[in-house]
Amino acid sequence: MMSTLKTSGLPVFVAACIISSAVGTASAEPLPKMTPLVGEVLTAPRPVKGSDGRTHLVYELHLSNVTDQKADVKRISIFGNRSTKPLAVLESDAVGERLSLGGRRGSETRELGAFQFGVAFLHVTLDPDQPLPTVLRHEVAGFFQRFDGDMSMSFTETPVISSPPLVLGPPLRGDGYLAGDGCCDSFRHVRALLPLNGTFHLAQRFAIDWEKIDGEHRLFDGDAKDVRSYHIYGQPILAVADGTIVDARADLHDQVPGALPSGLPIEEADGNFAVLDVGDGRFVLYAHMRPGSLKVRSGDIVRRGDVIGEVGNTGNSSAPHLHLQAMDGPSGLLSNGLPYVFDAFSITAVDKAGTADFDRAEETGTPLTLTPTLPPLRLEKALPLDLTVVDWGNR
Repeated sequence: MMSTLKTSGLPVFVAACIISSAVGTASAEPLPKMTPLVGEVLTAPRPVKGSDGRTHLVYELHLSNVTDQKADVKRISIFGNRSTKPLAVLESDAVGERLSLGGRRGSETRELGAFQFGVAFLHVTLDPDQPLPTVLRHEVAGFFQRFDGDMSMSFTETPVISSPPLVLGPPLRGDGYLAGDGCCDSFRHVRALLPLNGTFHLAQRFAIDWEKIDGEHRLFDGDAKDVRSYHIYGQPILAVADGTIVDARADLHDQVPGALPSGLPIEEADGNFAVLDVGDGRFVLYAHMRPGSLKVRSGDIVRRGDVIGEVGNTGNSSAPHLHLQAMDGPSGLLSNGLPYVFDAFSITAVDKAGTADFDRAEETGTPLTLTPTLPPLRLEKALPLDLTVVDWGNR
């Protein structure tokens, strides 16, 4: 006689699995055990060396509560290889800061309701002397109303893709460039998870919004509603590698700074843009370019250092900036973000006051609260982290 398993019978089934485990088996395969959470990594993590000298792994863990009652996720532990010592642990409030209901920014929570899912945006940092794991394992613990108690469970391993990141040349000229909303914990890019064409995409995982400061650490000087007041506006944009332009757009006007445009069609999000195919299934997006400045079109071959346009404020943009990202496909949205490094640059300062300080400076024109890096830190093959100030050394 066949029977159908139902969620409402979950405690009985789990108890049956526990009892059956006492019988033993010669197989090395784990016995089936129903769990109240189902988890999977959306995209296998790839390492990148940051400007802090450490290795960063940035990725997302999808968690689904498959019971008919709520779950309170209390802890997420991340392990490398077979080690029993975790590489990272999120406890209590830290879980609530990184687990987003439905994967939506602004819906951070520890609680998953009946049959709800969330996405945990994870970031593992390795010191220079720590070896890179080949796999990551995840253990999740929480309180489950269905069981009226705490449980913990482990999920399937995910590989760490250890291929070297893309190495790029400078996208801009000179110094005073601020890496806005950069890797690895700033919300606006790393959590820009989009449900497109039936699947999740996170093309902006490692994106940076480049802005430029003046000698007084201001992003603009003058009328906040005038794009020409912003120090980065009109700056030449450079090809970061040899390659072929595979997509471009140049017909959109600048937005008025101060707020994101309302009702913008998704196909206009990148504004005037160019996509550069740099080979091996890797692409670079330049977005929000100034009207009339685009110097390339689809099919053009460019060399590193060629000028391809100028910084503008087109598309989904509230202030002039260069949005730069690397990805695994030619679409700025229908792709997944890839890590990349720049071959050489110097860090001259960092805004340790964080995103709130950056937002204030962008909104009001008041100076950023910068801590100088003295002497400037010269780096090779690294990714500038969030709110660092960069000198490209290519006057």
